[in-house]
Amino acid sequence: MKFCLLGALLAPIRVLLAFIVLFLLWPFAWLQVAGLTEEQLQEPITGWRKTVCHHGVLGLSRLLFFLLGFLRIRVRGQRASRLQAPVLVAAPHSTFFDPIVLLPCDLPKVVSRAENLSVPVIGALLRFNQAILVSRHDPASRRRVVEEVRRRATSGGKWPQVLFFPEGTCSNKKALLKFKPGAFIAGVPVQPVLIRYPNSLDTTSWAWRGPGVLKVLWLTASQPCSIVDVEFLPVYRPSPEESRDPTLYANNVQRVMAQALGIPATECEFVESLPVIVVGRLKVALEPQLWELGRVLRKAGLSPGCVDAGTEPGQSRRISQEEFAKQLQLSDSQTVAGAFSYFQQDADGLVDFRDVALALAALSGGRSLEELTRLAFELFAEEPEEQAEEQAKGPGRLLYKDGFSTILHLLLGSPRPAARTLHAELCQAGARQGLSLCEFQDFSLHHPLHGKLFSTYLRPSQTPPASSPGSTTTLANGTVQAPKQKGD
Repeated sequence: MKFCLLGALLAPIRVLLAFIVLFLLWPFAWLQVAGLTEEQLQEPITGWRKTVCHHGVLGLSRLLFFLLGFLRIRVRGQRASRLQAPVLVAAPHSTFFDPIVLLPCDLPKVVSRAENLSVPVIGALLRFNQAILVSRHDPASRRRVVEEVRRRATSGGKWPQVLFFPEGTCSNKKALLKFKPGAFIAGVPVQPVLIRYPNSLDTTSWAWRGPGVLKVLWLTASQPCSIVDVEFLPVYRPSPEESRDPTLYANNVQRVMAQALGIPATECEFVESLPVIVVGRLKVALEPQLWELGRVLRKAGLSPGCVDAGTEPGQSRRISQEEFAKQLQLSDSQTVAGAFSYFQQDADGLVDFRDVALALAALSGGRSLEELTRLAFELFAEEPEEQAEEQAKGPGRLLYKDGFSTILHLLLGSPRPAARTLHAELCQAGARQGLSLCEFQDFSLHHPLHGKLFSTYLRPSQTPPASSPGSTTTLANGTVQAPKQKGD
């Protein structure tokens, strides 16, 4: 009871004071870049601006975290100089409090989304930091970011170090997500930095299906004292092979950091707002949205097998949310909106009813895997353009990349771009750009790895269960924050 009363007293005072300090950071951040041209900002800032503003922001930032309850930052190991390690890689990335690692690193440069520039105060701090900005809406942006990272990392110590969170999103600290290669593209030595929150009560984790921003902030501010450990590991110098292959380099550094943390290094990553793993040449969701759709429909008292999902093979029929509700005999508007959102919508807010038909067939459990994959092929296969009209129907139809990626996305939760890439690889053996029914079933039923995957995800006798402790899916639960898609 005393603890609850203390938290109720501490949290509002701490959060209020922290926001005041956050706004006090703005004048120092603004002063460092005021009056400088874009050309001048392409070089590291020096002189009085660097001295006054850098120390002002550093001191106020430490005060901000202190006010939020982080009374102690314990540092282990020795931070390498910018010449020894131009790049710092920090993990596990588990919370929006992780920027606290910037303090013992002397405010290194960061990589952030360009959209964050428009956020009050945060945008000013990013300009102060001379952050490397990436836009999710500009395909050329990633290429420019790679070039800028390489330019700064190979400047011979001219630029301060660049800090990356190579997981790219937040996890629950129980395993390391697959590292993205961005921090390793330059092929220069990196220094791994471990972040731990050794508190008796974990209030900081911001992960998939976990508490939201306000709750995490409130719970953490309610604690009498929060501690963070920052450990600098020895500099990792890449081999010639790792310098040429950023993915190999990233995987090896991930293993070193996971071993130091005493947790697994996984192949799980964050793609299209879903946690996915690599199985063979295929990326699949740890918990496909199809399973969640099944739970939504069962909660509404609907049996997927009782729905007439008849649709013309190979013919796309777009339906609205109202038609969707009528077809599935759903009356609750919230249930209808939730179920409808699981399907890809076009610009007019319509979905392809073939997607609905396949999802319902998979959830009904009334078909064998062979029947289900045949139905999937019949729904999405198309007639080859060069095929004669009299042969328009029957075995001559082929499954092209769009249909193939839709099937894998619906049944396994595979990201569509990854499924299209796999389709291209499967088609390389032949002269056609599509797969026949025999080829598709060889892949989905008889391949030693992918066949087992289909049978595991699509057991015809039962709907896949919800996650249970100790299962593979449970390892993913909390590993990534899907609905919040956080970027650094």
